[in-house]
Amino acid sequence: KTHGHTTITGAMKNAFGGLITQRRHHSHKVIHEVLVDLLTIQKEIHRGIFAVTDGTICGDGAGPRTMTWHEKNYLLASNDQVAVDALSAKMMGFEPMSIPFIKIAHDKGLGCGDIKQLDIKGEDVSRVNYGFRTGKSLVVYWDQVLRKKLPLFEPLLFHTPLFNACILGSAVYHDYFWYPFIGKPRVDKFMKSDWGKVFKRY
Repeated sequence: KTHGHTTITGAMKNAFGGLITQRRHHSHKVIHEVLVDLLTIQKEIHRGIFAVTDGTICGDGAGPRTMTWHEKNYLLASNDQVAVDALSAKMMGFEPMSIPFIKIAHDKGLGCGDIKQLDIKGEDVSRVNYGFRTGKSLVVYWDQVLRKKLPLFEPLLFHTPLFNACILGSAVYHDYFWYPFIGKPRVDKFMKSDWGKVFKRY
């Protein structure tokens, strides 16, 4: 899926939500570098890392939470997290090496972000291009404005108890405005799709 902070969410971004819990919001300002650091740590700890990217249903637009779904029916798998993210990005319509965390990881030798160097097995996806575009929800937009363009406000809003008000504002926007009026109709449409029917039976 697309993501307002990182262009895409994939194998490398998945570690962000799983390994950084309470303080992950404070990492958004340097999120690309953090993703590379997390992959570096994982590779130091584990002998092998294997990633499976489920592209049966993909998200386009203002990710990570306010996207439009599309049925694409692809599964990608690799022991190279950089490579699987690069291929995901390319299929979504992005130039992988233009995404900072992919390029930094590639340059550091943590994996291969150059599509031309990948040995891709299975279906030929060289012409696949979903034409996705990364958007920014109101929450992601204001997060970036306050952290990058109004840095004087960052310590007050993100490093004091006022940060709880930001979290509450995000919850109110997503749960009481966006989901009932925009998200739920999208979910209702999904539930009528083939995968939605599978979900109902599960």
